[in-house]
Parts: sequence; C-alpha cells; structure tokens
Amino acid sequence: MRIAVLGGGNGSYAAAADLAEQGHEVRLWRRAAAAFAPVLETGTLLLSDHRGRREVRLGLATASLAQALAGAELIVAPLPAFGQLDLAWAMAAHLSDGQVVFLPPGSFGSYVMARGLREAGSRAEVAFAETGTLPYLTRKHGAGEVAVTTRASRLPTGVFPARLAAAALPVIREAYPAVEPVEDALSAALMNAGPVIHPPLIVMNAGPIEHFPHWDIHNEGTQPAIRRVTTALDGERMALREALGYGPPHFPLADHYESDRWMYGNLAHDKLVGSGDWRERLELTRHRYMREDVAYGLAFLVSLADWAGVPCPVARGLLAIGSAICGEDFARGPRTLPALGLDRLDRSGMRRLLGEGIA
Repeated sequence: MRIAVLGGGNGSYAAAADLAEQGHEVRLWRRAAAAFAPVLETGTLLLSDHRGRREVRLGLATASLAQALAGAELIVAPLPAFGQLDLAWAMAAHLSDGQVVFLPPGSFGSYVMARGLREAGSRAEVAFAETGTLPYLTRKHGAGEVAVTTRASRLPTGVFPARLAAAALPVIREAYPAVEPVEDALSAALMNAGPVIHPPLIVMNAGPIEHFPHWDIHNEGTQPAIRRVTTALDGERMALREALGYGPPHFPLADHYESDRWMYGNLAHDKLVGSGDWRERLELTRHRYMREDVAYGLAFLVSLADWAGVPCPVARGLLAIGSAICGEDFARGPRTLPALGLDRLDRSGMRRLLGEGIA
C-alpha cells in the first residue's frame, strides 16, 4: 500500500521505518528541510528495536507535501494536536476523494482537520480517523535514527464522519492490524491516554522538572500519589464516556501499569522505564505534555464534560494549575467546544455531526 507519513517527530519516524519494513511504499515528508537533510540525502532511516539496529529504505523522503500525498491510500499524521490545523490547511489542495488520514492519537483532531479542509476550500471526501495512543513507544536517537521500545497491540479507532468507517478502517488495518473499531471519532478522542497520563506527571512533577537537569517522568516521576490522581482523572474520563452513551471497553489506564489488556500489551510501563529513553531534559512550560496534553487534550475533556453536565473536579484542577504554571488560561484555548463552535449543539446535533460530517 502507498502510505504518506507526515512529520518529523518520534512517532512519524517510527511509523515511516516500521511501515516501510513491512513492505509498504512509504513517503516521509517533513516541513523542516534542514533538520530533514540526512534522511533526504540517504532515503533511509536507522531503526532500533528488540531485533537490533538496521537500515530501512523508504519509498521516498521528500520536502514536498504534494509529492508525499499524491496517490497515497493512507496518510499517517502523528503530529501534536497544536499542529493539526496548519497541516490540514497545507494538505487541502493536494487531497482527493477516498483518501484516509490517520491521527495517532487525535484529541478530536479528526473534526478539526476536516473543518480545516473545508475552510481552505477542499471538497474532497476524506475520512479522518483517530486512536487512543501512538502505535509505538518510541524516541528518536538522532537526525535519522529512531528506537522503538514496543508496539501497540490494541488501537481503539473511530472515524470522522462515521459513515465512512466501513471504507476507512480496512485501509488503516492493512498498516495497523491492531486497530479495533469504536463508535465514532469522539469516542476515540475519549480513548486518548495523553490527557490522562501526562497532565498529572507534568504538573505534579513541576518542582523536580525545574530543579534537576534530567528527569524520568515515568520512573521516579510516577509515585503512588501521582498514580492515585491519574486513576481519579481516568475515572472522570470513563464516567464522561458512559454519560455520552459510549460502551466498554474503556481501556482504563490502570491496565497500562498492571495488566496486558491495555493498548501496549504486557509490561509496557516496565519496558518504557527500562529503555532509559525518557530520562531527559524537560522544559516545563514548553514540553509537549503541557502544550498538547494539558492545553489541548485536557482543556477539550473539561469543556466536553461541562457540555455534557458531568463533574470533572480533578481534570478542572489540573487544567487550572497547568494554566497557572504557564501564565495562560487553557480553559479558553483553541481545542474547547466553545472555541470549536460545538457548544451550541445538543446531543442529537452532535450525533448527526459525528455520523454525517460537515455539511
């Protein structure tokens, strides 16, 4: 299958190397041409995982978005939520009917990007899908090298609009067999683990993050008190899913630490900590856990709970503290229902939007 992988982050490099090694024709695009130069020159990535370190040849490495997207059946875009709208505008002139865009994960970016296409003048019928996590626990080790600690074994995935799910999901499954269908894109957005696991870690570890030159937020940063907050926050997420009529499995985050039932399978947290790849220098106010998972993901969760009339005191408190740390009001950010113009919908209107798409 011809696949376009967009972006220059950990997830994009992992996806490009992994999918190319599976035999797909992978075109990797990155906007920052200077940082991309080593890959542009060689057309390869170095992939490290449990099988060792080896070179993987891409179908194409390109700084041309049009070239990457032309004829792609599947477009994998593991960009942070704050980059999704700009990417939609950039893609608009180059998309065609029947293409599938996969956001792992999305923070309801499926709707944001679909609306962005329309705003940019595109009338292509494109399916957007999002899932609950990156398909990989991964970190880049250099300009052209990526290490994959483990791969996801379950990927709950919803499609926007849901009427295109029957056509879109088999395309995604050809690349990611671990995909499990859920009701719609909002259900998938409420599977996103980032706004649950990362806000307590980044907010409650603020002191040591600013003090120590390196800090493993998933090792010494994951203490019992923080786990209890995470469990309470996850309870609010699952209560919101149930209030909106979404059925199990809800993928409780406790399974990530304690069982093989979560998205990364057995011993995922132990593998993550054991890799050492997450012991790093963290810039508290700029880190992706703050800028994506608090400012976008958690703000979206709180605004959705407000719309649905579901209490979320832990989520609201973490959002307020994150806002205070950064000196911004994340509750008024761009990924809230009022900012998206969706707070005016009633529940039947929301169901129509999720099922049929943007008129």
